[in-house]
Amino acid sequence: MPSRRAFLFAAGALGVWWCHGLAAAQSRGTQVLRPSGGVPAHVAGEVKEPYGFQQGPDGDYFVFDRRAHTVWRIAPDLDSARAILTIGQEPGKLYSPSAFDVGPSGTFVVADAPGEHERVQVFDGRGVRLSGFTLPGRASARITLGATVMNGVSSLQYTGASILINRPEDGALLSEYSASGTPLRSIGALRATGHEGDRDLHLAFNTGLPLATRGGDIFFVFLAGEPRFRKYSAKGALLFERVLQGREVDALLAQLPTSWPRRRVGGDELPLVPPSVRTAAVDAAGRLWIALADGSIYVHDADGEKVRVLRLEATGPLLPNSLSLPSPKRLLVSPGLYEFTVD
Repeated sequence: MPSRRAFLFAAGALGVWWCHGLAAAQSRGTQVLRPSGGVPAHVAGEVKEPYGFQQGPDGDYFVFDRRAHTVWRIAPDLDSARAILTIGQEPGKLYSPSAFDVGPSGTFVVADAPGEHERVQVFDGRGVRLSGFTLPGRASARITLGATVMNGVSSLQYTGASILINRPEDGALLSEYSASGTPLRSIGALRATGHEGDRDLHLAFNTGLPLATRGGDIFFVFLAGEPRFRKYSAKGALLFERVLQGREVDALLAQLPTSWPRRRVGGDELPLVPPSVRTAAVDAAGRLWIALADGSIYVHDADGEKVRVLRLEATGPLLPNSLSLPSPKRLLVSPGLYEFTVD
């Protein structure tokens, strides 16, 4: 049975970190970026809950609209949007989707959960289904609070050749599958949490984001607890592990709980574990971008060394739920479907 993992999006605490961080950003050397472009309001307004904003190699943009069970395709001139995937439980449709990623060739994958099973489907850029498979075990009820999917397949990465999925209930941080669903390998030992006696809590602290570099190496960013990440070689060997450090991290750690109440959801009681990381991405140079719960973005080079800290502002401070870097100087962010220029 899949893990019953749960996270609570602590909106009140985030508001405190948000305002404090922006007021002190310049004094700490944090760079504040404002949009240089993005999807115009009359187009962006069609999307109910953007939880992924990426650009394919042909210039078209893809937007994952989780609440509407939809994937939108937006023309390169950003003047129109077309729904290429819509709601439904049959193959080629989406039902209770949780994760999305565009591959290097412009094909993309979506994880959803029709019935009692978790499913991964691969589509071409027009939304035509190319392949798909069902993951083993029974899916528990999909639980979402704020921007965070709390259980099931909450994150995946599509390399174009394979799909990386975080399923710690399988005994490893990453499970790699072919596009047709053949299990290829497991990567990464679960980290010690001190909560091994509580399986749900232990697995919650081993939930995270897999991110493949162009060279084949893989970053894994832990979502809960002390912000940290690992890097694995293309062959699956651990290269290093790093802990994020900085004033933003210090403030976040001071807010993290030391106990985790359980809430009954359906027939289960789930631990409520607040995420310390919102999202992450890797750019073409192999640098890792990590957005913390307060909205600050830490950028680390390919060797794991911190090189800069950013914050994003649009109509106000922006808390990203997805980051994508289609070229060295362009950062795409949702919600809002903004583009930022980075140097």
